[in-house]
Amino acid sequence: MITLVACDPDIITDFILPSNLSAIDINGTFFTYTGLRMDRAIPPTFQVTKATRMEFPALEGQSVSLAVLEFPPGAVNPPHTHPRASELLFVVIGSLEVTIIDTKNVPYTQILIAGDMFIFPKGLVHLQYNSNHKEAAVAISAFGSASAGTVSVPSSVFGTGIDDIILAKAFKTDVDTVRKIKAGLTGP
Repeated sequence: MITLVACDPDIITDFILPSNLSAIDINGTFFTYTGLRMDRAIPPTFQVTKATRMEFPALEGQSVSLAVLEFPPGAVNPPHTHPRASELLFVVIGSLEVTIIDTKNVPYTQILIAGDMFIFPKGLVHLQYNSNHKEAAVAISAFGSASAGTVSVPSSVFGTGIDDIILAKAFKTDVDTVRKIKAGLTGP
């Protein structure tokens, strides 16, 4: 039997240098990332600010990454999955309604408040919703991969060019409804 696992490889050095740097170029700034500072107001729409190996090269080979999730009142992080890592969400400000859906299509929903954590197992569809229509919410997500990946369910289903007739049949609806859904989606 062959088993395939999608995860970060173990490294045999303390850290991995990007090809454009040498050991002489390395100092404390290589291990520092300042892109998650929240020195501004909460944005008007849901926003994720990531610190993955793409934004923070020192994470290469370290099997960790973070994201700050900012939810204005009533905002939702649409159903999505992370194919290469579990997500540990920590609510910093406000409250969030979170849901995971297991492989038997059973939803598990919980209301979290500041100080609460919730685990989203690797690969399971999940979402977060700020059901408070007056106050913003902020959460930090930690991932067990330097590149957890994100597959947005709405974008991957309705934004990838699958024929409208096929989608209408798959969702037992009509083509006009599929086109309305597509028109309402923003980028991935």
